[in-house]
Order: sequence, then structure tokens, then C-alpha cells
Amino acid sequence: MKEPIILAIESSCDDTSAAVMVGGTLKSNVLASQKVHEQYGGVVPELASRAHQSHIVPVVSEALKQAGISKKELSAVAFTQGPGLLGSLLVGASFAKSLALALDIPLIGVHHMKAHVLAHFIEEPKPKFPFLCLTVSGGHTQLIRVESPLEMHILGQTIDDAVGEAFDKTAKMLGLPYPGGPHIDSWAKKGTVQNYPLPDVQTEGLDFSFSGLKTAILYFLQREVQKNPNFVQENLADICATIQEKLIDTLLKKLKKAAQETQISQIAIAGGVSANSGLRQKLLQEAKSHQWEVFIPKFEYCTDNAAMIAINAHFLYLAKEFVGQDAAPQARLAW
Repeated sequence: MKEPIILAIESSCDDTSAAVMVGGTLKSNVLASQKVHEQYGGVVPELASRAHQSHIVPVVSEALKQAGISKKELSAVAFTQGPGLLGSLLVGASFAKSLALALDIPLIGVHHMKAHVLAHFIEEPKPKFPFLCLTVSGGHTQLIRVESPLEMHILGQTIDDAVGEAFDKTAKMLGLPYPGGPHIDSWAKKGTVQNYPLPDVQTEGLDFSFSGLKTAILYFLQREVQKNPNFVQENLADICATIQEKLIDTLLKKLKKAAQETQISQIAIAGGVSANSGLRQKLLQEAKSHQWEVFIPKFEYCTDNAAMIAINAHFLYLAKEFVGQDAAPQARLAW
């Protein structure tokens, strides 16, 4: 069998991305981001879907051009089937289905969160199976046991808010721009962790919870601002350092528990929040203490991108797991 040539499209949120992969080797990964949402302090779904419609043709054309591949050479077209914003998903799915139909080639529907996990297989070094993956993003926080490229089991997940949302909502409380996570990370580097009265979040098993901590941060800031209206401005770096450490410690506490229970020492992180420098640094420190082998993707493969859709599609293609023209995008696609 000749090496499969796959065009992959990612449009789950506010980034339009297309990638070309040949035989599991990435040839191009093009992304167009949307600045329109910054003024609203969050992604506006209607504006996101409209921007995808504008971006998708030039992004796909550029991905094919950079890869030196013509449409007629493609073996399959892959797209993010979910989870994500339905309007955004519809744009990518409609384009992919139309192209696959016109070229009479297979169509591959990809689960966005499974693709984040498999981002580790785009380039070396790659983890060995089984491994644990902490998947952290604006919409998800999960601990996953990965047995093979197509067999994954959720060991724990958030019972309310995702850690990425906690970062962004906290940043909004502090008057920082959207997306807030990178701004908190940047300010945290300049600050010192303080003994602020923020609770340790207690949840059963390997599940996470961030809503209570988010509320505690809000009340803490309100109390301090009542005493001193300039509290946030005068202590922004320390506040960011303290909150970031609290969020990261919550994640790593569960990761350590999962590693101990499963006796797995191959540890990976994925998703947009895995780009956080504080999380990366703390994870590498824990690796030394627990003799873990840690895998962290490049920054461009942590946030939403089509390369991760392409590598997942590569494995699905080899397994001949295709979808039909009736495949519908789903905002809450089941695991």
C-alpha cells in the first residue's frame, strides 16, 4: 500500500488550520487565527464561524502549496468532528465532505481531544505505550491512559470547569486581555508566590474541580480591593504567580496519584494549557522526583492545529476507520 496522503482540517473553535501529512510525516501545517474576539473578552461563536468561512479556502490552498501536493494526489480528507463550537465545526466539516465527495476519496472524522493526545506522535521523541496524558485546555481537563493510538481511557476529568477556563476567567477578573492564560503565565514569571487564603480543591478519585477555586479567587480579590482599591495593580505579578501555582498544583496532585495507581512512568501533557511555562517547569521537576519520562509537544502542537488532526487521521486511515457523508459534527462528541 502506498503511503497515505491526508489533508486535515481543524475548525473547532477560533483557529482555522489545515495540514498535509504523507505516510505519517508532516509536510505542512498552516493556521489563521482570529483577532476579532479580543475586544469581547472571549470567543463569539457567530463571529468565529464567519471568520472560518473566510479563512478556510486560502488556508487549505496554502497547506497544499507548502506540501507540494495537488488535490488529485490526496488519499483522504480529515476534519475535526467534535467537540467544539457547532458553527465552527460545521464550516470545516462541510468543506471536508465536499472535497472528499468531489475527489471520491475517503472521509475521516477526528475527535478533537484524542487528536491533542496524539500530537505527541507528530515528531520525535514519542512516548511508549501505555502512557498517561494530562490533557488541559479551555474546554477540557482530563487524565487519560493511552494504550495505543486508537485505544484511550479517561481515568479522571473535570466535574465542572476546565483549567483553561479558570485561567481565562481569573485573567478577566484581573483586567488582563483575552486569551488570559498566556498573560497570567507572563506576569507570574515576575512575581513571588504568596500565602493568600485560597483553598485546596478536594475531589474524589482522579476527577478535577475548578469552579470552587475560581469563586474563591473572586471573593479574595473583592475583599482585598475593598481594603485597597489599587491592590490588583500593585500586586499583579504576585497574584498571578500564586494563582498559577495553585492551579498547577491541583493538576499535578491528580497526575501523581494516577501515576502511582497505574505504575506508569511515561507521562505526557497536551492541549492549549500545556503551553504554560509554569506547568512545564513543575512537571519536569516532578519527573526528577518520580523517575518519570516526560513528553511535552512543541508549542505549535499544543494549541489547536491541523497537524494533530492529521496524525490522528493517519492512524485511522491505516485502520480503515472512515465516516460517511452523513457524518455530522457534534459540539459534545462522545469519547
